[in-house]
Amino acid sequence: MILIVAGNPDLAGIWARHLQRQNQAVAVMDSAQGAVDFLRNNAVDVIVLDLMLEKTGAFSVADYASYRQPFTKIVFVTRQSFFSDGSLFRHIPNTAAIIQEDAPPSDLAEIVAYHGRVC
Repeated sequence: MILIVAGNPDLAGIWARHLQRQNQAVAVMDSAQGAVDFLRNNAVDVIVLDLMLEKTGAFSVADYASYRQPFTKIVFVTRQSFFSDGSLFRHIPNTAAIIQEDAPPSDLAEIVAYHGRVC
């Protein structure tokens, strides 16, 4: 299961369609609270998480996922270069990747597929 958490529903829809074309089960949430509620009741392999989600929403989702589902990988998506130094990998242990929001959706789908593989 892939969980997309993004404030922009149009962009989340594009990402979801690309992932669904790869036969991925996808859920889309537009808020931190919705994502936490979903994580409380569902096992998730990868979270695609908008780093600019409502104030500190992205960090609350990431923290909750790290606690409740420590093997869930998080792919952060951002439109800023604030964490370009890689510090996010030190702060959030299950961070798998950080990509720019304007990256091709097919690239995001490949990254998610890679990190969603069960070894």
